[in-house]
Amino acid sequence: MIWLNGALVDESRAEVSVLDHGLTVGDGVFETIKTVDGQPFALTRHLERLARSAAGLGLPAPDLDAVRKGCQSVVEATPLPLGRLRITYTGGLSPLGSDRGDAPPTLVVAIGAAAVRPQTTAVSTVAWTRNEHSAVAGLKTTSYAENVVALAHAHRAGASEALFANTAGHLCEGTGSNVFVVLGGRLLTPPLSSGCLAGITRALVAEWCGAEEAELPYDVLREADEVLLTSTLRDVQAVARIDDRELPALGPVTRAAMATFAARSAADIDP
Repeated sequence: MIWLNGALVDESRAEVSVLDHGLTVGDGVFETIKTVDGQPFALTRHLERLARSAAGLGLPAPDLDAVRKGCQSVVEATPLPLGRLRITYTGGLSPLGSDRGDAPPTLVVAIGAAAVRPQTTAVSTVAWTRNEHSAVAGLKTTSYAENVVALAHAHRAGASEALFANTAGHLCEGTGSNVFVVLGGRLLTPPLSSGCLAGITRALVAEWCGAEEAELPYDVLREADEVLLTSTLRDVQAVARIDDRELPALGPVTRAAMATFAARSAADIDP
């Protein structure tokens, strides 16, 4: 079942116009939320970020109570032990081109099954960069073509994620994850000024594990003692290989971050 513009409808009848601005030009924002036994994790933080992204894109402010109702309706209609809840909010029906029309925004809430991610993974570096000066830097928009291309590159290299530098040559983020490195026992992550997304899991790991923000050269990936990824569906995941460089599997700082995140998230479904 899909929540579409205020009503719960069967997936086969959930239709959006081919002229929706989210489809024609990627004029939309979204959130992906983990659900555990029918409960969305960190929903309040995700809704707050949805509102920030919408404001940054110049979309009307979403009715967060309505979005929350849509999430609850979808989760109850499709109970799953572990789910991927997706909120999509777009510019709605608009003329062809970049100008928006006068129609209200489109709101879609959908859910699908998710699988538990392995504790370790491989990542690939890429030659493309994030533009930290972009008008949409730090916004979770539906314009994801750059990520699709980079992730396909990573998959061809036998990796599950690609990591970007920004235009200044600093470490930024993955296609759908934030990145942390361990140097001399310190857990470090790029600042938001790098152009990375303000990840929900990133914020919780920083808060719960005492991580520090730091501008890091991209080649820190060649010398870091440990590297780990965070995201809604990865939680905290250790990086065991970067391109051809093998890293110690599950180093001590990563293990501690994993344990802390698992315990704290289990104790509070909406931290």
